[in-house]
Amino acid sequence: MRRRTFRGAVAVMALTTAALIGTAGSALACWSPDDRSNPIPDRSHSKCADGQDKVTQDDVDFTGGVGQKTLTITKVHDGVTVNRIVVIGGDDGFNEYIPGKKGLSKDAPWSGLKSTLTSHRQETNIDKWFLCGKKTTKPTETVTAPPTKPTKPAETTKPSAPATSDTSVAPTSSTTAPAAVPAGNESGTGGGLANTGFDNAWLIWVGGLLLVAGGGLLALLKFRRKASE
Repeated sequence: MRRRTFRGAVAVMALTTAALIGTAGSALACWSPDDRSNPIPDRSHSKCADGQDKVTQDDVDFTGGVGQKTLTITKVHDGVTVNRIVVIGGDDGFNEYIPGKKGLSKDAPWSGLKSTLTSHRQETNIDKWFLCGKKTTKPTETVTAPPTKPTKPAETTKPSAPATSDTSVAPTSSTTAPAAVPAGNESGTGGGLANTGFDNAWLIWVGGLLLVAGGGLLALLKFRRKASE
């Protein structure tokens, strides 16, 4: 009797333990409608691992997402690398997608990403999603302005040469030109000498007196000769 009682007690304990383990297992269970993901029964929604950067939604182009049944990431911006995608929804956990594993392409686009199922195995809308990876900051490009060319001094406009005519017209000369009056002899005196302002009319009178005196002297000499004969 004692042996049977002991065996029965052991059987009851085993069944109880199995039931407890099964209950705990079902409590920690998490299901995904997508074979490409890893359903993780963690309501704390695991953050990015150490050494990874949290990539924001501004770092990718996407459609769907929060409030929708699926999420599609169409493009990852330059300088960004995505190595983990977390899609949160359902009752018991979240879906983790690793690019390049379980049939998920290594590079975008990644289409039809989903959250975990509810406890009733039904698909639900996405509550939240985020990315993990690396972000490389591009160095700031320094734009060097081209050297400024020295300003040329203003060019002085050269005077244009006077226009010349092909045919030269010779000046018309007069056949009869009035005699030029010598300068300084406008009054008819000075004998062609330059008029210096000195009047030489007195010379005529002196010459006349000398002629008269000479004639008188000759007459006097002839008279003496006759008287001496």
